This record gives sequence, structure tokens and C-alpha cells, in this order.
Amino acid sequence: MNWLECGILLAVAIAATIACTPLAKRIAFITNAIDYPDQRRINTKPIPRMGGVAIFIGMIVSIAVLKIGTEFFGWIDPFYSYLGFDINYWLLCAGVIFMFAVGLVDDIKNLSAKVKLVGQIISACLVSASGLLLSNIQNPFIEGAFINFGLFSYPITVFYLVAFANIINLIDGLDGLASGISAISAATIFTFAVLAHRLDAAILAIIIIGVCIGFLRYNFNPASIFMGDSGSLLLGLTLGIVSLLAVARSTLFISLMVPIMAAGVPVIDTAMAIIRRVRAHQPIDAPDRGHIHHRLLSAGFSQRKTVLIMWGWTALLAICSIMIAETDGLFRAAVIVLAAAVTIFFIMKLHLLDPVLLHHYNPRTMKPIEDGSQEDESE
Repeated sequence: MNWLECGILLAVAIAATIACTPLAKRIAFITNAIDYPDQRRINTKPIPRMGGVAIFIGMIVSIAVLKIGTEFFGWIDPFYSYLGFDINYWLLCAGVIFMFAVGLVDDIKNLSAKVKLVGQIISACLVSASGLLLSNIQNPFIEGAFINFGLFSYPITVFYLVAFANIINLIDGLDGLASGISAISAATIFTFAVLAHRLDAAILAIIIIGVCIGFLRYNFNPASIFMGDSGSLLLGLTLGIVSLLAVARSTLFISLMVPIMAAGVPVIDTAMAIIRRVRAHQPIDAPDRGHIHHRLLSAGFSQRKTVLIMWGWTALLAICSIMIAETDGLFRAAVIVLAAAVTIFFIMKLHLLDPVLLHHYNPRTMKPIEDGSQEDESE
């Protein structure tokens, strides 16, 4: 597949998502999938939250165009078995559709965290049953040796996919934030996939980039629609799938750093949130205002500047991940140190670990207290 064909798919994904977003808005208003302003939310007026419908349709239209191109115009079909890696793409699609359905129902009915998690696990199980597995990696400590996961490949893959879905879901707190980070992550995976000659991963990454850019037309501040769980869970799972398609056939341990670092900001945000809540004796899914975007807003940055800062941080980590994967020796070590230094700087500057280090919490509400305040911490 050449660059012209990639450009066509990118343009189709952008155009289809833009064209379908007004439809998604109408469906959201009909089903009352609306985020109404309250003390937990940033928005000051009712905003529909079913943008995932437009993202999903954008993906479907793009794949349909890809199929037409391969059938009638001589495009190379990227979905074929090679290198002994046989994937049932229909079963993989079933897992993606199921995840979208879980998010869609949650947008309308507000599912409980446990029910939503069960749905995510079922979706990830369908994907892993398709044959897409993280089955082995190179042993980083013994040259030429490999670590084979065997039957553990299935739970490891399910955990990886569910985690990817949730980190995008949790970062979706400001206008355009999750869309932009997903686009940057997909662009990083696309670059790695091209370098590693993983055609299916590269094509799907292009489609993800396109739907994210198209959705940003309506989702960037001031947003007229949110992606909702139907969008964030869908993007998170597809990013996880594309990253596995790009790295699962590579036995290089360092390859795994590419998708993880490309999604480094939401990964860090999620990890910090879990640490805060565990140390404060709160449920892991309890809301608070300790997320990275909350800290930046509290520091006086506008929504747009906060989003741009987080996009920039993501892009820096993404570039570093590619350089780490494609270089070695002292240069690789220097890039790792740079990425770590920037990340530590942000963590300390934004006081992301303050609730952990201080370990102060209200014994009555079991919620963290920062700077001696008794204010309720809600997202």
C-alpha cells in the first residue's frame, strides 16, 4: 500500500467522522446521553456525550473504502496471515463492536463500574480468542533467550487490552484531550509499524488518526460534543489492538516500550490516581481532582493551554519511544534519561504525588486533604 492510498484512507476517516458527528449529537439528545453541569464537571452547559457513534461510523466507512480499494483498485490487502501469525479478523471485529456497545449503553444508562469492567473483559477475551496475543518477548537480561508466556498469553493480553481501554477512558476529562492523545499515540504506532513492516497495524493506525482528527472538529475547546465512553473505550481498545499488531510479532523487549510510552501521559495519570486512592483508603474508581489536567487547571492554565501542554508531553514521550526502539548504546540510554527526566519534572512540578507523600485524609469521609483543606475532592 502506497502513501496515496494511506492519504485517501486518512481523508475518508476525517470526512466520515466530521459528517457523522451531527448525527451523533441528535442521537445523544434523543437518548438523553447528556453531560449536565455539576460540581464534578468542567463544562458549564449541557453537552451530548455520544461522540463515539461518529468515531465508530468513521472507522466502519474507512474499512469499507479499504475493502473496495483491495477488491476493485488493486490495493494490497493488509489483513492476511504471515510470519506464522494467524488472526481471525472477524472475531477481532466482534470484540471491538462489543466494546463500543458497552460504552454506548454506559453513555445512556450509566452502568456500574463492575458491569462495565465485565463487558470490557468479555470484549478483550473476544480479541484474544482471535489469535492476537502477546505470547513471548525477548529476555532483556539474557542475549538470544526468550520468555514464552504459554497459556498465560491469554490473561496477559486481556489485561493489556482492558488497561489500554481504561487509560484513554480516564484521561477523557477536557475538551479534545483524549482525542488528541489518541491521535498522537496512533501516529507513533503508525511510525513504528511502517519501520517494522507491519502493514495491518499501519493501516488501522491511519484510520484511528483520521477519526480522531475529524472528531476534534467538534471536540476541541469549546467542545459541542464529548466522545463519551462509547468513544474513549472504543479508541482505547483499538489502540491496544493496533499496538499489539505492531509489536506482538516482534520478540524485542524494547518494542513494548513504544505503545506504552506513546500513551505515557494517561498511563502516568492512571498510575498516580491508583496510588492516591489506595493510600487514602478509597476505592480505585473513586473520583478526585488530582488528575494531571486538574493540576494544570489549578495552576492557572486555560483548558486549551492545559490540553496543548499534555499533547506536547505526549508527543515528546512518543518521539522518545521511537528513538529508543530504533537506536542502541549510549544514544538510547540518553533518550531514556531524557524521557524519565521530563516525566519526573512534570510529576514533581504538578505535585501529583502530594496526597501520597503527605498521606493526609479525612477520617470521616476517607477523602484526601491537601494543604490543610477540608474541601470535598470530587472529579
